[in-house]
Amino acid sequence: MGIMFTNFFLVLQPAIYVTSLAAVELLRARDGGQQIIDSVDVTCGLSLGEYTALAFAGAFSIPHVSRNHCKTKGIATLKIGLKLVELRGEAMQDAADAAKSAMVSVIGLDLEKVQQLCDAANQEVPEAEKVQIANYLCPGNYAVSGGLKGVEVLETRAKSFKARMTVRLAVAGAFHTSFMEPAVSRLEAALAATEIRTPRIPVISNVDAQPHADPDTIKKILARQVTSPVQWETTVKTLLNKGLKKSYELGPGKVIAGIIKRVDKGADIENIGA
Repeated sequence: MGIMFTNFFLVLQPAIYVTSLAAVELLRARDGGQQIIDSVDVTCGLSLGEYTALAFAGAFSIPHVSRNHCKTKGIATLKIGLKLVELRGEAMQDAADAAKSAMVSVIGLDLEKVQQLCDAANQEVPEAEKVQIANYLCPGNYAVSGGLKGVEVLETRAKSFKARMTVRLAVAGAFHTSFMEPAVSRLEAALAATEIRTPRIPVISNVDAQPHADPDTIKKILARQVTSPVQWETTVKTLLNKGLKKSYELGPGKVIAGIIKRVDKGADIENIGA
């Protein structure tokens, strides 16, 4: 079972990346789809989705080629991002295998209460088992990562903090924490060998909820992303406050649409799966 679990996560990230880009092509193929794509003026993605967002914005594009070579260009562009995503998945899996760790969603508590819950759990476990908020998703939904014992203590204590529920996430380990530190150097090396171009539209980073256009800065942020909490709540609130009118969720599932609706029930977001 352990081998099956490991292999599953090694292929999951590339599969999600390809499926998400397939959803872009599904949108492009429908009536008015290209006009919709051309009208998009900002993009972002949660965790792995940041790679899809960068691909959509042209950061992984090869230089301009003639129309006759458009298909070849598209395949080459896909391979650039896919190679990074494959290595990211392998590096994160290896980091997860090096220490017993886990992630859990805490449902029904505000941010302050989740932090208090983490602090309470951390008082009962050694330093190597401590937990932290890893995904700031939306009010009432925060993901916590850390050592397996720390996560288990947090789950036990959650009811006393009046959490509605906790949901152990089906991931390989404590993503977006220092548990992923062994993956950083491998990502840095791969990114250093990859040509990243200036995105044609802003791509908001998970690390600081800010857009970045400089290719070298994007490389540094992508390497830091695996050990940094995902600032998704801030990203969504910033977009809505700046007047976001219409958005599209491209890829498997409807998680992003649900999160945005939690922040703003009236938000106009359309899910397009492949």
